[in-house]
Amino acid sequence: MREIDPGQTGRAEAFALWMNAPMPMVTLFKTLDVTNLARLSRRRGRKFNMLMCWCIGAAAFRTEELYLLPAGDKLIQYDRIAVNTVVAAGGGISTCDIPFSQDLEQFERDYLALTERVRGTGRPHDLEDYMVIGTSALAQYDIDGAVNIYAGVYNNPFLIWGRYRKRLLRTELPVSFQFHHTQLDGIPAARFLERLQAEIRGLKL
Repeated sequence: MREIDPGQTGRAEAFALWMNAPMPMVTLFKTLDVTNLARLSRRRGRKFNMLMCWCIGAAAFRTEELYLLPAGDKLIQYDRIAVNTVVAAGGGISTCDIPFSQDLEQFERDYLALTERVRGTGRPHDLEDYMVIGTSALAQYDIDGAVNIYAGVYNNPFLIWGRYRKRLLRTELPVSFQFHHTQLDGIPAARFLERLQAEIRGLKL
């Protein structure tokens, strides 16, 4: 990762407008068709949350803006993507950064090993030199979406979802996607969600 001059990027105007805004976060809501993931999870014995995290990483991997992160008064550029998941540990929760790999098998191995380590130790697993896409799955609860807090120190994009919903012929999952306006405008954020839907539908095992 490295600090870059915002004026030399396509986010120069957004940096000037939104870096000092009191509430620079934007949230989009989308209902995803996760029929394919639910079927693969059930038939192949793969964790649904792992498959979701991989698809998020795959969509972020192809989204140029998601390699940039506003931090303090700087703009940081990353070369690698990771996906963060929340892990139940020791009666509470902790977080786990999983490096994204285009190889799903490798990502799954890392996901299982790292989340188990966090669950066992209760300590977070952080990757400092990765652009981290945050996630939180409230898989036991029916929610339509969430707007996360903004503390001014964690500007990373963040996706939240609850329990998926079985319809007659398909399975749906409402998702909220929160991001810093310096990093993304609405159109590229919506395109990212379209890429995520495409990754979900196109995943084959």
